[in-house]
Amino acid sequence: MSGDLNPKFNIQNLSLLLMETLSRRSFVKQSAVAAGVVTTLSAMTTEAKTKKELFVHHVYFWLKNPDSEADRLKLMEGLDKLSKVPEIRMAHIATPADTHRSVIERSYAVSWLCFFDNLEEEEIYQKHPIHLKFIADYGHLWEKVIVYDSVGPKR
Repeated sequence: MSGDLNPKFNIQNLSLLLMETLSRRSFVKQSAVAAGVVTTLSAMTTEAKTKKELFVHHVYFWLKNPDSEADRLKLMEGLDKLSKVPEIRMAHIATPADTHRSVIERSYAVSWLCFFDNLEEEEIYQKHPIHLKFIADYGHLWEKVIVYDSVGPKR
């Protein structure tokens, strides 16, 4: 009977065939894992590109009546309304800190700091009805405004 068996199907050939099959399976499995890693890295790179910059809009206001607490509070009330523009990612309304070094500018009354994802969103903000209404309703309060716009990578 042993002479009737096909020599290809002996134990040694069977174990070689099994190892070759497992190696192919391992290769296929590892290829799938590698493809997943490449896809994940590609998605992370795309995400990094979309999140690479931050647009910062920082405005300093000097009041016509610098000693008027009522005018300062009124301006801050208007800025609070302005913070509702949907393109603004974060806003900060503040007054000068009680710090005194030669490099610190403290003559302004109120600062308005807001963050946008990009220049395009800041431009939408500039034309937004809430922004235009803010200027119309509160513009009479200030005598001077200085704006610092900057753009750079998010950190």
